Amino acid sequence: METNRVETIQLNVEGMHCTNCALGVRKTLEKDGFTNINADFAGNEVSFDLAEGQHVDKAIDLIRSLGYQVTLKSEKGQAGKTPLLPIEKKFWFSAVFTIPLILAMFIPLDFLHDDLFQLALTIPVVVVGFYHFGRSAYFSLRSGVANMDVLIFLGSTAAFIYSLIGTIQGLGHDYMFYETSASIITIVLLGNMLEQRSVKKTTSAIDDLVRLQKNTARRITMEMHSGQEYIEEVDSSLIKIEEKLLVNTGDKVPVDGEVYWGHCSVDERMISGESLPVEKTVGDKLVGGTVLLSGTIRMKTVAVGEDTVLAQIIAMVKEAQKDKPALQNLADKISMVFVPVVVALSLLTMIFWYLGMGLGFQDSLMRGIAVLVIACPCALGLAIPTAVVVGLGRTAKSGILIKGGTAIDKLSAIDTIVFDKTGTLTTGKFRVKRLQGLGKSDEAIKKVVYSLERHSSHPLAVSIVDQFKGVEEISFEDVEEQKGLGITATDAEGNSYVAGSYNVAAHLTDDRSHTIYVVMNDRLIGWLDMEDEVKPEAVNTIRSLKRKGIRPIMLSGDRRERCEELARFLDIDEVHYEKLPHEKLEIITELAAHSRVAMVGDGINDAPALAKAFIGISMSDATQVAVKSAEVVLLKGKLSLLEKAILSSRTTLRTIKENLFWAFFYNVAAIPLAMAGFLTPIVAAGAMAASDIIVVLNSLRLKKRKLR
Repeated sequence: METNRVETIQLNVEGMHCTNCALGVRKTLEKDGFTNINADFAGNEVSFDLAEGQHVDKAIDLIRSLGYQVTLKSEKGQAGKTPLLPIEKKFWFSAVFTIPLILAMFIPLDFLHDDLFQLALTIPVVVVGFYHFGRSAYFSLRSGVANMDVLIFLGSTAAFIYSLIGTIQGLGHDYMFYETSASIITIVLLGNMLEQRSVKKTTSAIDDLVRLQKNTARRITMEMHSGQEYIEEVDSSLIKIEEKLLVNTGDKVPVDGEVYWGHCSVDERMISGESLPVEKTVGDKLVGGTVLLSGTIRMKTVAVGEDTVLAQIIAMVKEAQKDKPALQNLADKISMVFVPVVVALSLLTMIFWYLGMGLGFQDSLMRGIAVLVIACPCALGLAIPTAVVVGLGRTAKSGILIKGGTAIDKLSAIDTIVFDKTGTLTTGKFRVKRLQGLGKSDEAIKKVVYSLERHSSHPLAVSIVDQFKGVEEISFEDVEEQKGLGITATDAEGNSYVAGSYNVAAHLTDDRSHTIYVVMNDRLIGWLDMEDEVKPEAVNTIRSLKRKGIRPIMLSGDRRERCEELARFLDIDEVHYEKLPHEKLEIITELAAHSRVAMVGDGINDAPALAKAFIGISMSDATQVAVKSAEVVLLKGKLSLLEKAILSSRTTLRTIKENLFWAFFYNVAAIPLAMAGFLTPIVAAGAMAASDIIVVLNSLRLKKRKLR
């Protein structure tokens, strides 16, 4: 059945500055039928799926109806840079008028205390506040999710109207709270400005990766008539597949490619986290964005644009940042009910002190306003997304791709890790130790094995093809690979061939000691023994995981002797061997029933088990960065990154909990103080702004925080 085509749309949305703003946008779009909506107030981004029959203009109009400025992501970069952000302009404008009002509290100059003078100073600030907070509050109420601006608008407006009535009726100094109204607006604008600057820093990891894409290239072209070679410098975005490029010492590699002339030393830390340079020569792959430290090479382009490794990494990290950890759901639910509850508490505070305790109306009003201002849930909304963005950015720079907040939750909680053997605990680089023909010459077995294995991407097959390169190839009419079993083929004469594990020859021999068995027309005609080297970091990684209370298990399709030998060397107590993909899946299912299991594999044969595990971890080189079955990808197959990924997720989760504690503790402690009259509205505004900054700065600590 034909399905409707779905396109993912990304918009730049200016004006969202809290969780409830984002929730309002999401609910509005959901009501109109848009799906897979992600509203990120920290990154000023909104994305959603656009199905056939839906129009992006409708979504833009809906978001604009909430009071936000909207542009398509592609349009964002075309705008010129402004020296100041809009929020900065509003703050500095308001500060000019607010400072004299605050000075009046300390300097006994008559004109500073004149009510008309204070009114004149307050009106411009109130206009800014009405435009900034009032519009936002109105549109948030229209969307059905009251945001923090409702509290700020109510508090500043109540103080202003009360003071205005006092001025009109000539009621005297006791009715002048203009400085309160102006200070609330200005201090909260200051908090928003500092918060916005700090939040921008949390996304710097993505910005750094994006900057790596901006480059020029030296394209090699051939003059048709003379055959003379020309080199022209062009924008790397104009490069196409199969074009030839020159890269010199100090240059960035413009796009993904393959060396066809020369040799060089390349800094690949951006994709592997490895600080040591990598030597490259003819036939080696190059990743766009890496840097040539020495040497000169010529390369042929193999991937451009969105197909490059760097573009895939950026896309994966951006997608991951949309995913919310479980704690975010709790924070969102609290934020949705928080504003109405605070408004109710503010009214109760005023009524209690005015009617119940006989306090004057102006003092009762100030206590009610203090409750409104101190309780703004900004810190609660910033607690999780800022930590997630910084944590994911840090791990991405280390060569670890964690696909979202949910994966952070899971990775931090694992107590068991199941390792595939080949390409995970071992390098995946094999050599043929011994080959034996049975009724056929060794050369004939080589031809059969080479011709079959060249159709597979399994590490064993890749090694065999590389080692047997140059052997005469048999032409097969039909070739099929059965994952975890082997490769079958038929030649023009109708002969059938199979090359694979012992399972393909179990009915023909009892000898299980060989790596690959070769069968022709249901007759065993030869076998190969392969050697695989253990990854140098495997011993220390397993030892470190055990010290942290994580149980390692080996799960492999390889034969028993090899698995048990490797397990003894690595000190792994539990081993499952000679398992097909469906059997691996059964074992993972059984383990998952009573443990939080991580499965580490190559993302090919292990795909079902990776998907079934509590969390799947792919040991992937850079060209396999988008393995769909895993939630964590370790670039360049570096097993040493596994421990770092776990520690990073635990540190990120710990930071989230610290942020939430501060946000909750702040509100729980501050609201009663405001209700009791210990906090003035001005102090409350300053404390509220400070709490937001503290949460963001704590998240920024993740960039350098020690992992443990």
